Amino acid sequence: MSIRRRSSVHADGEDLQALHHDEDKLAEMGYKQELNRSWGLAHNFGISFSIISVVTGITTLFSFGLTVGGPGVMTVGWIIVTFMTTFVGLSMAEIVSAIPTSGGPYFWAATLAPVSQAPFWSWMTGWFNLLGQVAVTTGITFGCAGLISTLGTINGNYEPSAGKTLGIYAALLVSHGTVNTFGVNILRYLNNTSIVLHSLGVFAIGVAVLAKAPHHQSAKFVFAKFNDATGEEGSTWGDRATPAYVAVCGILMSQYTITGFDASAHLSEETKKAEWSAPIGVLMSIVVSGIFGFFYLLSLLFSIQDFDRTVSSDYGQPVLQIFVDVFGVDGAIVVMTLVIICVWHCGLFSMTSNSRMMFGFSRDRGLPRIFHKVDKRFKSPINTVWLAAFLAFLLAIPSLGSTVAFAAATSIATIGLYISYGLPILIGLLYPSLFTKGPFHLGVFSRPIALISVTWICFISIVFCLPTANPVTSQTLNYTPVAVGIILFFALGSWFVWARKWFTGPIRQVEGHTVVVGQEDPERIAEEEKS
Repeated sequence: MSIRRRSSVHADGEDLQALHHDEDKLAEMGYKQELNRSWGLAHNFGISFSIISVVTGITTLFSFGLTVGGPGVMTVGWIIVTFMTTFVGLSMAEIVSAIPTSGGPYFWAATLAPVSQAPFWSWMTGWFNLLGQVAVTTGITFGCAGLISTLGTINGNYEPSAGKTLGIYAALLVSHGTVNTFGVNILRYLNNTSIVLHSLGVFAIGVAVLAKAPHHQSAKFVFAKFNDATGEEGSTWGDRATPAYVAVCGILMSQYTITGFDASAHLSEETKKAEWSAPIGVLMSIVVSGIFGFFYLLSLLFSIQDFDRTVSSDYGQPVLQIFVDVFGVDGAIVVMTLVIICVWHCGLFSMTSNSRMMFGFSRDRGLPRIFHKVDKRFKSPINTVWLAAFLAFLLAIPSLGSTVAFAAATSIATIGLYISYGLPILIGLLYPSLFTKGPFHLGVFSRPIALISVTWICFISIVFCLPTANPVTSQTLNYTPVAVGIILFFALGSWFVWARKWFTGPIRQVEGHTVVVGQEDPERIAEEEKS
């Protein structure tokens, strides 16, 4: 399905031609151009780079890393996770190049699956992606609230509490929702700011910490020290768990950090030359984040002055303790403020990505149609912006009574998103004849890389449901399997009870009639019957 237009003879004719090609590609997938397509490769990369936000994941989960495995697991785990996540990114980049739409994984699953199975896999993938998106927003912004609350204790009489932190968190969600509602035109400029903060800013912090530290830890400490203080009152798991168990749980910090790069896909309908820009954005965000994150992690670990004091910091935040030990109180306030600004940007763009996924899912009737609405003035899906904020707030409420709620939210985010990444990759692996590759493709390496990606996702999905504290009580329970189980139960239950009767997967408009994506293609159906 193509759209005829008069050719342009203006100086920007090449850009217009590319824009028309993007709109034609979107039309082939059954959609009209509703969002403002003004983002380039740098912006597309920047959105995923900002959501991965190495300074966010490492800073907010640094305490978890120090106690669940210690420096050795943090550094070696970072290398392993970055390497394995690159395989996942390659598989996703190949898919998004062929299917560049804001729906992302749930649309991919429907397109790659046989027609008879497309609605089911689209439904399941969509709900896991929605869970992951909401949990990522929760983890990022709740972590930012925790940093603000902790910073308030450094030079005053402020006493943090679960209720106060939740209040700060609500205010941050409102700020993100407001900018996403009224400031869509400046989002790409804030994106540029975010890229600078997360690259040059993080690099500057790392260099300053290393240069100013009175003394440095040894390489053996940074790459080999193992620490297990996951039990009550600092005791270890003892004979209840092996070091290997603790180590695999400890990679949560790294895996949670390098998450959210599907944002490049969700913003593809707002990106020029999306068939190339979106896949490159996915891969660049993983690789660049891996490099900057490793440097930032090393700078913190090498600059620890007293390990025991850092782990059991009076501030309740080891990174802040490192900054105080290195820069003094005033310097620590300045540096931590810069970190908080980075985390705020991360949360902002997480909500942007979240709202676009919900917009696409609603457009295909996975959510009520009220959420498929783009404000004509601000070119923003306002209803899904505030739905994202509301659901993220709900997911953080257990923090009022749980000491591990933040770690659980990060686990939920990681599992939810990676399952939604893995399902379309698995479907493409099972039905290769139905996968029409785009400009970016892996050739003969496509299937081996997909197999590695799916295996890794299965592994981390199991690991992050395991207990990470001993003894397991109502306060230390990892409620990740509960949240994931609720979504699984809801998605499966709702499908068999009522959704299968009306949800057809991604839909498109052809001459004004709604049809299921793929079912209008006789060649595709014939290919399925042949395979």
